[in-house]
Amino acid sequence: MNKRLGVLTGGGDAPGLNAVIRAVTRSALRRGWEVIGFLDGYSGLIENRNVVLTRNYISGLLHRGGTVLGSNNRDNPFHYPVRTETGIEYRDMSDQAVANLEKNGIDCLVAIGGDGSLAIAHELAQKGARVIGVPKTIDNDLLATDQTFGFDTAVTTATEALDKLHTTAESHHRVMILELMGRDAGWIALVSGIAGGADVILIPEIPWKLDSVIAKIKERQQEGKYFSIVVVAEGVKDPSGKFVVRQHIPTAHTKIRLGGIGPVLAELIEDASGFECRATVLGHLQRGGSPSASDRVLATRYGVMAAELAMAGQHDLMVCLKGQDIKTVPLDLVARGTRTIPPDGQLVQVARALGISLGD
Repeated sequence: MNKRLGVLTGGGDAPGLNAVIRAVTRSALRRGWEVIGFLDGYSGLIENRNVVLTRNYISGLLHRGGTVLGSNNRDNPFHYPVRTETGIEYRDMSDQAVANLEKNGIDCLVAIGGDGSLAIAHELAQKGARVIGVPKTIDNDLLATDQTFGFDTAVTTATEALDKLHTTAESHHRVMILELMGRDAGWIALVSGIAGGADVILIPEIPWKLDSVIAKIKERQQEGKYFSIVVVAEGVKDPSGKFVVRQHIPTAHTKIRLGGIGPVLAELIEDASGFECRATVLGHLQRGGSPSASDRVLATRYGVMAAELAMAGQHDLMVCLKGQDIKTVPLDLVARGTRTIPPDGQLVQVARALGISLGD
């Protein structure tokens, strides 16, 4: 039997997933290896649902968003939902996942995902599976890498939205609020806010006060600027110190789904100041669409390195970006914390130097 790589995409989707799949497959095929893609994340591995990735299968993938293999952020092999006569039971199916790798002759699995998916990959490695991780999340919050693919595209999408909000805000003399993704990290909000000319940027890393936000809006009015743009990350807490939660998902890696701070903030500003406010929640538009040139290149570099490591017999590693170079780190590093914005870091200092209010 020929040498074989496996590949799967787990967690939420991000622009650039297909570029990684393409890079892994092309690199392996050129070396005479076969590549098996497991469908719909770890559920495809557990249920042994897979496809053979050929040159024809991956043709035209570089510019496509999403993932042709499908993804899932709920099917943890160590806590897998199984339907029974009495309802849903959660069972440890990790042994079956490892057995299916052996059954398919997989010499190494390339797992593409965020913190949850890569933590699972490391757990499978502890059970004997040979795994290489590729970091993915639009939130850019993985501790072990300087940047994840998908982030640049999400920032571009958010910046384009801010450009459009500027024109309607100025026309109607309104405060326009854009709520962006990011979970506990404000990377998308801060970078797109700077790029999109926001007047106020609220991020989870810096506590904010309503009075400070209103003071900035009033300052602009006194300068003859009768509109303001406010960017707020979904992980920003309300004035009582609580997250605004859209949904509770006990079976997912992230138990709560954040969302709604934008409309809450709009109501608070309008009630306290009388300024007319409108809120836009950009939502999953940040996850969709064709990846930017930067994300295509980064995803491709990750995929090539992952394939080379796997074919060289290395495993339980994650590829990462350090400075301008693709490096490796132990896979378990991904579970050691979240990469958040330093409150006194250079990006924050740039925002302050521009006169952007961070709400503190």
